[in-house]
Amino acid sequence: MTTTASVVGGTGFTGGELLRLLDGHPEFEVVQATSRSEANKTVGGIHPNLRHMDLRFSDPADLESVDTLFACTPHGVSMGQIDEFRDAAGTVVDLSADFRLPETTYYDEYYDGHERPGLLEEAEYALPELNRENLPGADLIAAGGCNATASILGLLPLFEAGILDGDEQIVIDIKVGSSEGGAGGGAASSHAERSGVVRPYAPTGHRHEAEIEAYLGTSVSFTVHAVDMIRGASATCHIFPNGPVSKGDMWQAYRGQYEDEPFVRMASGGGGVYRYPEPKAVAGSNFAEVGFEVDPTNKRLVVFSAIDNMMKGSAGQAVHAANIALGFEETAGLEHTGFHPIGAP
Repeated sequence: MTTTASVVGGTGFTGGELLRLLDGHPEFEVVQATSRSEANKTVGGIHPNLRHMDLRFSDPADLESVDTLFACTPHGVSMGQIDEFRDAAGTVVDLSADFRLPETTYYDEYYDGHERPGLLEEAEYALPELNRENLPGADLIAAGGCNATASILGLLPLFEAGILDGDEQIVIDIKVGSSEGGAGGGAASSHAERSGVVRPYAPTGHRHEAEIEAYLGTSVSFTVHAVDMIRGASATCHIFPNGPVSKGDMWQAYRGQYEDEPFVRMASGGGGVYRYPEPKAVAGSNFAEVGFEVDPTNKRLVVFSAIDNMMKGSAGQAVHAANIALGFEETAGLEHTGFHPIGAP
């Protein structure tokens, strides 16, 4: 028996990725995709890779009753419509920032406050590598931000192994593709402006700092660059630990944390061209790659992580969390790897 699903806000890049994943998922049947601007148009007319889907966009005011609703709406929409979403579905998976932070103080500082603060304690953070034990049976799930996801996956093993305790200086540099700006990303995301650039667009105060602080218990110095790629987020973390850390300590921490994780791969100084994590190597997949180097001369650890921002950083993470919440095989619908070689990731 299949589980019915709807995608609210299905015309954006992330909405399209969700529809693609759910269309190939053995447990889900997509019965509705909504769009206020494209109502009555075919899904394939907006997402050409989905031309085979016999589905048209409907108005989000006319939500159908489904088992699971995935919300791909801009920030601020889900918190205002959460009652309608929960009336329509037994499980709601929100891909915006509306429920991913655990306390209102973060929304007051990084956003414009929160309309439904009482629901923040109910929401479960979707990243399974961090919050798997709390996902079974969850009925309000909040996907993480792509930059925060890449950063957390890179740093988590060091906190879990006790190598870091939150008092260290951590500097994170993120490089992201144009799809992070969404389908309506504006002038800065146009090909003519984006091509060939390495452009800092959030030198300080990025909102995803709040997620890292909330879930790792540490503050970070965080800068984001827009670069000439379409898909992907690549994080380089410079860490200055309070004591000596060996390469053996690092391997023990990362293997201990990720050895049994189905979607995390190690790439740490091996042979060949792709010696360290690169977005190109995971494009189109739900895999994350992590790696590191130890710099004893400067008493520094360098940690690398790479994800596809629309997959592991959004739609793939949401489906992964939904699989666990609903008791499906954890990897269902997400087993495919990326492509090699490819052009722009």
